[in-house]
Amino acid sequence: MDNKDFALYPYTTEAARYVASLDFSLDSLISSRAMDSARARGKERVLQSIAGEILKPVLSNSDERKLLIELLSYPFSRILVSCIDDPFLTRRYSLAEAVASYRSLRTMGAAFLGEFSLDFSIHAEVKDSVVRIHFTDYIRLASSLKAMEWKLVNRKLDHGYVTVSREEFARLLQEGIRHRIESTLPMQVPEGVCESCRPYIADIMDALNERKSRFEGSEFQTVEAGLFPPCITRAISQSQAGVNLAHSMRFAMTSFMLGIGMSVDDIMNLFTSSPDFDAEKARYQVEHIAGSSGTSYKPPSCATMQTYGNCYAPDETCKRISHPLNYYRRKMWFRNRDAVKEKEEQSSEGTEALPDAARN
Repeated sequence: MDNKDFALYPYTTEAARYVASLDFSLDSLISSRAMDSARARGKERVLQSIAGEILKPVLSNSDERKLLIELLSYPFSRILVSCIDDPFLTRRYSLAEAVASYRSLRTMGAAFLGEFSLDFSIHAEVKDSVVRIHFTDYIRLASSLKAMEWKLVNRKLDHGYVTVSREEFARLLQEGIRHRIESTLPMQVPEGVCESCRPYIADIMDALNERKSRFEGSEFQTVEAGLFPPCITRAISQSQAGVNLAHSMRFAMTSFMLGIGMSVDDIMNLFTSSPDFDAEKARYQVEHIAGSSGTSYKPPSCATMQTYGNCYAPDETCKRISHPLNYYRRKMWFRNRDAVKEKEEQSSEGTEALPDAARN
Protein backbone atom coordinates (compact mmCIF):
# COMPACT_ATOMS: atom_id res chain seq x y z
CA MET A 1 0.00 0.00 0.00
CA ASP A 2 1.19 3.52 -0.80
CA ASN A 3 0.29 6.94 0.61
CA LYS A 4 -2.77 7.20 -1.60
CA ASP A 5 -4.04 3.87 -0.27
CA PHE A 6 -3.44 5.05 3.30
CA ALA A 7 -5.64 8.08 2.60
CA LEU A 8 -8.36 5.94 1.02
CA TYR A 9 -8.28 3.22 3.68
CA PRO A 10 -7.14 5.01 6.86
CA TYR A 11 -8.47 2.32 9.23
CA THR A 12 -5.96 -0.29 8.05
CA THR A 13 -3.03 -1.37 10.20
CA GLU A 14 -0.46 0.00 7.76
CA ALA A 15 -2.20 3.37 7.59
CA ALA A 16 -2.25 3.60 11.38
CA ARG A 17 1.47 2.84 11.51
CA TYR A 18 2.15 5.50 8.90
CA VAL A 19 0.19 8.13 10.84
CA ALA A 20 2.11 7.20 14.00
CA SER A 21 5.39 7.66 12.12
CA LEU A 22 4.41 11.22 11.20
CA ASP A 23 4.68 12.10 14.89
CA PHE A 24 1.67 14.44 14.95
CA SER A 25 0.45 15.14 18.46
CA LEU A 26 -3.22 15.14 19.43
CA ASP A 27 -2.86 18.77 20.45
CA SER A 28 -1.63 19.79 17.00
CA LEU A 29 -4.46 17.92 15.30
CA ILE A 30 -7.00 19.68 17.52
CA SER A 31 -5.61 23.20 17.64
CA SER A 32 -2.82 23.81 15.13
CA ARG A 33 -3.70 26.21 12.32
CA ALA A 34 -1.76 23.95 9.98
CA MET A 35 -4.44 21.31 10.61
CA ASP A 36 -7.42 23.56 9.79
CA SER A 37 -8.06 21.79 6.49
CA ALA A 38 -7.82 18.34 8.05
CA ARG A 39 -10.30 19.33 10.77
CA ALA A 40 -12.68 20.84 8.22
CA ARG A 41 -12.53 17.67 6.14
CA GLY A 42 -13.02 15.56 9.28
CA LYS A 43 -16.21 17.45 10.09
CA GLU A 44 -17.28 17.12 6.47
CA ARG A 45 -16.85 13.34 6.64
CA VAL A 46 -19.21 13.14 9.59
CA LEU A 47 -21.75 15.49 8.01
CA GLN A 48 -21.65 13.51 4.78
CA SER A 49 -22.19 10.28 6.70
CA ILE A 50 -25.33 11.77 8.25
CA ALA A 51 -26.52 12.77 4.78
CA GLY A 52 -25.87 9.22 3.60
CA GLU A 53 -22.64 9.18 1.59
CA ILE A 54 -19.01 10.09 2.26
CA LEU A 55 -17.59 11.46 -0.98
CA LYS A 56 -13.93 10.69 -1.52
CA PRO A 57 -11.84 13.35 -3.28
CA VAL A 58 -9.76 12.56 -6.34
CA LEU A 59 -6.33 11.73 -4.94
CA SER A 60 -2.88 11.53 -6.49
CA ASN A 61 0.43 10.45 -4.99
CA SER A 62 1.94 13.63 -6.39
CA ASP A 63 -0.27 15.84 -4.20
CA GLU A 64 1.15 15.10 -0.76
CA ARG A 65 -0.73 17.90 0.99
CA LYS A 66 -4.12 16.65 -0.21
CA LEU A 67 -3.23 13.11 0.79
CA LEU A 68 -2.22 14.25 4.26
CA ILE A 69 -5.44 16.24 4.73
CA GLU A 70 -7.55 13.24 3.76
CA LEU A 71 -5.55 10.87 5.94
CA LEU A 72 -5.57 13.03 9.08
CA SER A 73 -9.22 13.96 8.66
CA TYR A 74 -10.10 10.38 9.57
CA PRO A 75 -8.81 10.43 13.17
CA PHE A 76 -10.38 13.85 13.67
CA SER A 77 -13.75 12.59 12.43
CA ARG A 78 -13.48 9.70 14.90
CA ILE A 79 -12.81 12.19 17.69
CA LEU A 80 -15.94 14.13 16.74
CA VAL A 81 -18.08 10.99 16.63
CA SER A 82 -16.68 9.88 19.98
CA CYS A 83 -17.31 13.24 21.65
CA ILE A 84 -20.93 13.20 20.47
CA ASP A 85 -21.27 9.55 21.55
CA ASP A 86 -24.60 8.93 19.86
CA PRO A 87 -25.24 5.27 18.88
CA PHE A 88 -27.19 6.30 15.80
CA LEU A 89 -24.35 8.51 14.58
CA THR A 90 -21.74 5.87 15.38
CA ARG A 91 -23.53 3.27 13.28
CA ARG A 92 -24.29 5.68 10.46
CA TYR A 93 -20.73 7.00 10.31
CA SER A 94 -19.22 3.50 10.39
CA LEU A 95 -21.51 2.35 7.61
CA ALA A 96 -20.80 5.40 5.44
CA GLU A 97 -17.04 4.94 5.77
CA ALA A 98 -17.40 1.27 4.84
CA VAL A 99 -19.62 1.99 1.84
CA ALA A 100 -17.17 4.62 0.58
CA SER A 101 -14.41 2.01 0.75
CA TYR A 102 -16.57 -0.57 -1.02
CA ARG A 103 -16.95 1.73 -4.02
CA SER A 104 -13.20 1.88 -4.52
CA LEU A 105 -12.42 -1.71 -3.50
CA ARG A 106 -14.65 -3.19 -6.17
CA THR A 107 -12.41 -1.59 -8.81
CA MET A 108 -9.12 -2.78 -7.32
CA GLY A 109 -6.99 -5.58 -8.74
CA ALA A 110 -6.59 -9.08 -7.38
CA ALA A 111 -3.18 -8.46 -5.81
CA PHE A 112 -4.40 -5.45 -3.85
CA LEU A 113 -7.56 -7.21 -2.65
CA GLY A 114 -5.50 -10.17 -1.51
CA GLU A 115 -3.19 -7.94 0.51
CA PHE A 116 -6.08 -5.87 1.84
CA SER A 117 -8.03 -8.91 3.03
CA LEU A 118 -5.06 -10.13 5.09
CA ASP A 119 -5.41 -7.03 7.27
CA PHE A 120 -8.82 -8.38 8.28
CA SER A 121 -7.52 -11.93 8.83
CA ILE A 122 -9.49 -13.18 5.84
CA HIS A 123 -8.28 -16.37 4.18
CA ALA A 124 -9.06 -15.83 0.51
CA GLU A 125 -7.76 -16.78 -2.91
CA VAL A 126 -8.32 -13.77 -5.15
CA LYS A 127 -8.30 -14.44 -8.87
CA ASP A 128 -9.21 -12.37 -11.92
CA SER A 129 -12.99 -12.64 -11.74
CA VAL A 130 -13.75 -14.71 -8.65
CA VAL A 131 -12.62 -15.07 -5.06
CA ARG A 132 -12.50 -18.23 -2.97
CA ILE A 133 -13.01 -17.38 0.69
CA HIS A 134 -12.84 -19.81 3.61
CA PHE A 135 -16.32 -20.62 4.87
CA THR A 136 -15.55 -19.47 8.43
CA ASP A 137 -14.59 -16.03 7.15
CA TYR A 138 -17.59 -16.01 4.85
CA ILE A 139 -19.96 -16.72 7.74
CA ARG A 140 -18.29 -14.06 9.89
CA LEU A 141 -18.63 -11.37 7.22
CA ALA A 142 -22.01 -12.37 5.77
CA SER A 143 -23.83 -12.92 9.07
CA SER A 144 -25.28 -9.40 9.03
CA LEU A 145 -26.43 -9.62 5.40
CA LYS A 146 -30.07 -10.70 5.38
CA ALA A 147 -30.75 -11.31 1.68
CA MET A 148 -31.24 -14.98 0.86
CA GLU A 149 -28.37 -15.10 -1.62
CA TRP A 150 -25.90 -14.55 1.23
CA LYS A 151 -27.04 -17.62 3.16
CA LEU A 152 -24.32 -20.28 3.18
CA VAL A 153 -26.82 -22.94 2.07
CA ASN A 154 -27.26 -21.00 -1.16
CA ARG A 155 -23.54 -21.00 -1.91
CA LYS A 156 -21.29 -23.59 -3.46
CA LEU A 157 -18.90 -24.99 -0.85
CA ASP A 158 -15.76 -26.70 -2.16
CA HIS A 159 -13.16 -28.09 0.27
CA GLY A 160 -14.08 -25.49 2.87
CA TYR A 161 -14.09 -22.52 0.49
CA VAL A 162 -16.99 -20.45 -0.85
CA THR A 163 -16.70 -18.92 -4.31
CA VAL A 164 -17.92 -15.34 -4.73
CA SER A 165 -17.55 -12.70 -7.41
CA ARG A 166 -15.09 -9.84 -7.00
CA GLU A 167 -18.05 -7.49 -6.48
CA GLU A 168 -19.45 -9.74 -3.76
CA PHE A 169 -16.06 -9.99 -2.11
CA ALA A 170 -15.87 -6.20 -1.95
CA ARG A 171 -19.30 -6.23 -0.32
CA LEU A 172 -18.08 -8.71 2.29
CA LEU A 173 -15.05 -6.53 2.93
CA GLN A 174 -17.44 -3.64 3.48
CA GLU A 175 -18.96 -5.55 6.38
CA GLY A 176 -15.52 -6.20 7.84
CA ILE A 177 -14.64 -2.51 7.57
CA ARG A 178 -17.93 -1.42 9.12
CA HIS A 179 -17.44 -3.77 12.05
CA ARG A 180 -13.84 -2.65 12.61
CA ILE A 181 -14.77 1.03 12.70
CA GLU A 182 -17.96 0.61 14.72
CA SER A 183 -16.38 -1.71 17.29
CA THR A 184 -13.69 0.88 18.07
CA LEU A 185 -16.13 3.75 18.65
CA PRO A 186 -16.66 5.71 20.75
CA MET A 187 -13.08 6.27 21.88
CA GLN A 188 -12.19 7.65 25.29
CA VAL A 189 -11.57 11.30 24.45
CA PRO A 190 -10.42 13.77 27.14
CA GLU A 191 -13.12 16.26 28.08
CA GLY A 192 -10.84 19.17 27.21
CA VAL A 193 -10.43 17.85 23.67
CA CYS A 194 -14.19 17.58 23.21
CA GLU A 195 -14.58 21.11 24.52
CA SER A 196 -12.09 22.35 21.92
CA CYS A 197 -14.16 20.61 19.24
CA ARG A 198 -17.45 22.30 20.22
CA PRO A 199 -17.61 24.56 17.14
CA TYR A 200 -17.41 21.49 14.90
CA ILE A 201 -19.75 19.42 17.06
CA ALA A 202 -22.49 22.07 17.03
CA ASP A 203 -22.93 21.87 13.25
CA ILE A 204 -22.92 18.08 13.36
CA MET A 205 -25.55 17.98 16.11
CA ASP A 206 -27.85 20.24 14.08
CA ALA A 207 -27.56 17.92 11.07
CA LEU A 208 -27.95 14.83 13.24
CA ASN A 209 -31.11 16.06 14.95
CA GLU A 210 -32.60 17.10 11.63
CA ARG A 211 -31.84 13.69 10.15
CA LYS A 212 -33.38 11.86 13.09
CA SER A 213 -36.54 13.92 12.85
CA ARG A 214 -37.10 12.75 9.27
CA PHE A 215 -37.93 9.18 10.18
CA GLU A 216 -39.78 9.97 13.36
CA GLY A 217 -42.59 11.78 11.54
CA SER A 218 -45.73 10.20 10.11
CA GLU A 219 -48.90 11.06 8.26
CA PHE A 220 -50.77 9.60 11.24
CA GLN A 221 -51.17 11.74 14.34
CA THR A 222 -51.73 8.83 16.72
CA VAL A 223 -50.98 5.12 16.83
CA GLU A 224 -54.03 2.97 17.54
CA ALA A 225 -53.44 -0.76 17.88
CA GLY A 226 -57.13 -1.50 17.43
CA LEU A 227 -56.86 -0.44 13.79
CA PHE A 228 -53.97 -2.76 12.86
CA PRO A 229 -54.52 -5.37 10.14
CA PRO A 230 -54.80 -8.99 11.35
CA CYS A 231 -51.32 -9.92 10.12
CA ILE A 232 -49.64 -7.20 12.20
CA THR A 233 -51.81 -7.85 15.26
CA ARG A 234 -50.86 -11.52 15.16
CA ALA A 235 -47.16 -10.74 14.68
CA ILE A 236 -47.16 -8.45 17.72
CA SER A 237 -48.98 -11.07 19.78
CA GLN A 238 -46.51 -13.77 18.78
CA SER A 239 -43.50 -11.55 19.40
CA GLN A 240 -44.68 -10.62 22.88
CA ALA A 241 -45.39 -14.28 23.58
CA GLY A 242 -41.76 -15.13 22.88
CA VAL A 243 -42.23 -16.59 19.39
CA ASN A 244 -39.22 -16.11 17.12
CA LEU A 245 -40.72 -14.40 14.06
CA ALA A 246 -39.45 -15.09 10.56
CA HIS A 247 -37.17 -12.38 9.19
CA SER A 248 -39.73 -11.41 6.54
CA MET A 249 -42.40 -10.92 9.21
CA ARG A 250 -40.07 -8.91 11.43
CA PHE A 251 -39.35 -6.63 8.50
CA ALA A 252 -43.05 -6.28 7.66
CA MET A 253 -43.97 -5.55 11.26
CA THR A 254 -41.14 -3.06 11.79
CA SER A 255 -41.68 -1.16 8.55
CA PHE A 256 -45.42 -1.01 9.23
CA MET A 257 -44.88 0.39 12.73
CA LEU A 258 -42.46 2.99 11.40
CA GLY A 259 -44.94 3.85 8.66
CA ILE A 260 -47.68 4.72 11.16
CA GLY A 261 -45.36 6.83 13.29
CA MET A 262 -44.08 4.60 16.08
CA SER A 263 -40.67 5.53 17.45
CA VAL A 264 -37.63 3.29 17.21
CA ASP A 265 -37.64 2.77 20.99
CA ASP A 266 -41.31 1.76 21.04
CA ILE A 267 -40.71 -0.75 18.26
CA MET A 268 -37.68 -2.12 20.10
CA ASN A 269 -39.91 -2.85 23.09
CA LEU A 270 -42.08 -5.12 20.95
CA PHE A 271 -39.15 -7.44 20.30
CA THR A 272 -37.71 -7.75 23.80
CA SER A 273 -39.50 -11.08 24.39
CA SER A 274 -38.01 -12.71 21.28
CA PRO A 275 -35.76 -15.69 22.13
CA ASP A 276 -32.86 -14.31 20.10
CA PHE A 277 -33.31 -10.67 21.13
CA ASP A 278 -30.09 -8.68 20.90
CA ALA A 279 -30.65 -5.03 21.81
CA GLU A 280 -27.74 -3.66 19.79
CA LYS A 281 -28.48 -5.71 16.70
CA ALA A 282 -32.23 -5.05 16.93
CA ARG A 283 -31.71 -1.29 17.20
CA TYR A 284 -29.36 -1.34 14.23
CA GLN A 285 -31.92 -3.23 12.13
CA VAL A 286 -34.86 -1.03 13.14
CA GLU A 287 -32.90 2.17 12.48
CA HIS A 288 -31.70 0.75 9.17
CA ILE A 289 -35.29 0.12 8.07
CA ALA A 290 -36.20 3.59 9.32
CA GLY A 291 -33.61 5.15 7.06
CA SER A 292 -30.34 5.44 8.97
CA SER A 293 -28.42 4.30 5.88
CA GLY A 294 -30.04 6.92 3.67
CA THR A 295 -32.83 4.69 2.35
CA SER A 296 -36.07 4.16 4.26
CA TYR A 297 -38.04 1.00 3.58
CA LYS A 298 -41.78 0.71 3.04
CA PRO A 299 -43.88 -2.20 4.33
CA PRO A 300 -44.44 -5.06 1.87
CA SER A 301 -47.74 -5.24 0.00
CA CYS A 302 -50.44 -7.77 0.80
CA ALA A 303 -49.37 -9.81 -2.23
CA THR A 304 -45.82 -10.02 -0.88
CA MET A 305 -47.14 -10.90 2.57
CA GLN A 306 -49.08 -13.76 1.01
CA THR A 307 -46.04 -14.95 -0.92
CA TYR A 308 -44.01 -15.26 2.29
CA GLY A 309 -46.87 -16.85 4.21
CA ASN A 310 -47.33 -13.82 6.46
CA CYS A 311 -50.95 -13.02 5.58
CA TYR A 312 -53.17 -14.13 8.46
CA ALA A 313 -56.96 -14.39 8.81
CA PRO A 314 -57.92 -11.68 6.30
CA ASP A 315 -61.16 -9.91 7.21
CA GLU A 316 -63.66 -7.94 5.13
CA THR A 317 -61.45 -4.85 5.09
CA CYS A 318 -58.54 -6.93 3.79
CA LYS A 319 -60.62 -7.79 0.73
CA ARG A 320 -60.80 -4.09 -0.18
CA ILE A 321 -57.15 -3.13 0.17
CA SER A 322 -53.81 -4.25 -1.25
CA HIS A 323 -51.43 -2.93 1.40
CA PRO A 324 -51.31 -3.12 5.23
CA LEU A 325 -50.93 0.66 5.51
CA ASN A 326 -54.06 1.13 3.42
CA TYR A 327 -55.89 -1.13 5.90
CA TYR A 328 -54.84 1.21 8.70
CA ARG A 329 -55.76 4.29 6.66
CA ARG A 330 -59.20 2.88 5.84
CA LYS A 331 -59.89 1.91 9.44
CA MET A 332 -58.70 5.33 10.60
CA TRP A 333 -60.98 7.08 8.08
CA PHE A 334 -64.04 5.15 9.24
CA ARG A 335 -63.12 5.71 12.88
CA ASN A 336 -62.80 9.47 12.32
CA ARG A 337 -66.02 9.58 10.30
CA ASP A 338 -67.94 7.79 13.03
CA ALA A 339 -66.45 10.07 15.68
CA VAL A 340 -67.57 13.18 13.78
CA LYS A 341 -71.04 11.72 13.24
CA GLU A 342 -71.35 10.86 16.93
CA LYS A 343 -70.26 14.35 17.93
CA GLU A 344 -72.81 15.92 15.58
CA GLU A 345 -75.57 13.71 16.96
CA GLN A 346 -74.67 14.62 20.53
CA SER A 347 -74.66 18.29 19.61
CA SER A 348 -78.05 17.94 17.94
CA GLU A 349 -79.52 16.16 20.96
CA GLY A 350 -78.22 18.89 23.24
CA THR A 351 -79.80 21.59 21.11
CA GLU A 352 -83.17 19.83 21.07
CA ALA A 353 -83.14 19.66 24.86
CA LEU A 354 -82.76 23.45 25.23
CA PRO A 355 -85.85 25.61 25.81
CA ASP A 356 -86.86 27.93 22.97
CA ALA A 357 -85.53 31.01 24.76
CA ALA A 358 -82.08 29.47 25.16
CA ARG A 359 -81.87 28.63 21.45
CA ASN A 360 -82.34 32.27 20.56
